[in-house]
Amino acid sequence: MSLTRSPVGDIERPSAYKWDVPSAVLAAYAPLAAESDDENTISVYGSIGRDWDGNGFTAQRMAAALRSIGANPVTVNINSFGGDMFEGVAIYNLLAEHPAKVTVRVMGIAASAASAIAMAGDEVLMGTGTMIMIHRAWGLAIGNHHEFTEAASLFQKFDQLQADIYATRTGLGEDEIFALLDGTNKNSDGTFMTAAEAIDKGFADGKFDKATDSKAKAALPADIQAMRRIDAALAKQGVPRKERNAMLKEVKGERDADPATRDAGEDDHKNLAAISTALTSNLSILRR
Repeated sequence: MSLTRSPVGDIERPSAYKWDVPSAVLAAYAPLAAESDDENTISVYGSIGRDWDGNGFTAQRMAAALRSIGANPVTVNINSFGGDMFEGVAIYNLLAEHPAKVTVRVMGIAASAASAIAMAGDEVLMGTGTMIMIHRAWGLAIGNHHEFTEAASLFQKFDQLQADIYATRTGLGEDEIFALLDGTNKNSDGTFMTAAEAIDKGFADGKFDKATDSKAKAALPADIQAMRRIDAALAKQGVPRKERNAMLKEVKGERDADPATRDAGEDDHKNLAAISTALTSNLSILRR
């Protein structure tokens, strides 16, 4: 077991469950490309669960990393907008059961499911300019009143599960946790916390020296960052995640197939132009 955390109960995944992330969180997310030289460091970057590019960070990946590290202290670097809450809970439990100290470092943002994962740390540290964001369970439901009732029940279970995780970590009362999950207008906005605010409320313990993490702050290639911005913009317009994934995969396929835009190092502008052209074509199809 981790030194201070306990595993939380699991929730059965509905057969038709599809995860998504609030557009405000996607807009605030800044991708990083980073791998640590420390073999006992795990980087949780991008989506929690499989993303449109097939990369995402999964519980299976965390389990494999922890098996490799063994019963030794582990550092978990997080820069994630969140994603699949089922995967997030599983990852949280894996870290909570780790037999040695777990240190979590927020490198950019730990939002949504990623914020729950961060709470598994025996020590949670934040870099300058980083944020933790929490919100109520968020998603879409299609069907009759039975499906909507089932969805509401599922969201309430996740809300309570999150509240238990955050309350255990922070010592805050349940009412205060739910107020933070609601945000100012209770419309799925949730609450963004700066490092100072997160530390003050008990979501984090302190800050780390950013000077030692220059490698972890390296930016992703421009074309990948553009794809992330496109995903956020489409989410804001209400395009379902399944359709966004299909469009982004097609855009990626068209870009990779073009020899003139294959090497981002030679000409990022060509890559971005290819992305823009392919996206325009896909949006035209979507609007028909």
